[in-house]
Amino acid sequence: MNVRRLIPPTALAGAVALGLVSLSACAGSPDAAGGDSGSGGGKLDVVASFYPMQFLAERIGGGHVAVETLTKPGVEPHDLELKPRQVGALGDADVILYLKGIQPAVDEAIAQARVENTVDAATLTKLEEHGTGVDDAHAGESPEEHAAHAGEGHAEEGHEEAGHAEEGHEGHDHGSEAGADPHIWLDPVKYAEVAKGVGAAFEKADPAHAADYKKNTADLVKKLEGLDTEFETGLKNTTTRTFITTHSAFGYLAERYGLDQEGISGLDPESEPSPARMKELQRVAAREKVTTVFFETLASDKTAKTLAGDTGLKTDVLDPLEGITDRSRGDDYFEVMRSNLDALKKALGAK
Repeated sequence: MNVRRLIPPTALAGAVALGLVSLSACAGSPDAAGGDSGSGGGKLDVVASFYPMQFLAERIGGGHVAVETLTKPGVEPHDLELKPRQVGALGDADVILYLKGIQPAVDEAIAQARVENTVDAATLTKLEEHGTGVDDAHAGESPEEHAAHAGEGHAEEGHEEAGHAEEGHEGHDHGSEAGADPHIWLDPVKYAEVAKGVGAAFEKADPAHAADYKKNTADLVKKLEGLDTEFETGLKNTTTRTFITTHSAFGYLAERYGLDQEGISGLDPESEPSPARMKELQRVAAREKVTTVFFETLASDKTAKTLAGDTGLKTDVLDPLEGITDRSRGDDYFEVMRSNLDALKKALGAK
């Protein structure tokens, strides 16, 4: 799935380390240690594809695991490319944790590694299709104008009434091979389902510490349930249910809490939207009383600022949490998600 091309090859080559990228101190992980989980007190060697998987491994594994991540903080995960030595090193892992459909290079490398305990997070919950909103680019045109653009896509239905995100987003390709949206970690409920599957995988790979993995999983799930309650309560009563974002990564979040995501450029926040799409978003903003255009931390804010300038709107960050950097509004998953909640409450006019 080649969903985005945001980083020039030269920059990407400089960003990806020659070996597997060890977790930085800000991630709060233990130092990587070699050795099998069952011998000499060695730790379970876990390789995580990118931050959302890394976070689960750290929280569930605790002191019994040594976690390494394939995606260095600040590197756009969709465009990650691996060196041959990185691919070879995957075979030494006790557990590989990844999300198929997000990183094509990682998917291919993991298929070659053939590690027994390989966990695809996409199999631990139900993936769904969500519209990016970009199909709405020609909504509001006359029948003649719409017919002229018929080959460019079809207008998405279901935006007339706020709070019907699920109905309005069915049946649209979100970029994975099967058309499913991979951004499951942005829904605390689905992320909790994935956490349970990861905990079970750790118990299987390292039975000696199964009780600890089970406890850590239960603690994490409880915290995710609390986060879900915070979002549900915080977004229950708002002036508008519609938000505009450069990156259409928030389909699960929107569906969970009855919101309507409108993407500027779909999956690629750095691609240029069509003039028709920009005009439609101006109409959406006026009709739905939108106040803010969101952009993400790992991509340019140029398009968001252009739209905001044309419509007199504000801009703010809505973080898809694909990585933690010094620009992130928080040091871990929970802090950044709560920052996202605060941003949404402010933008949507929470009461």
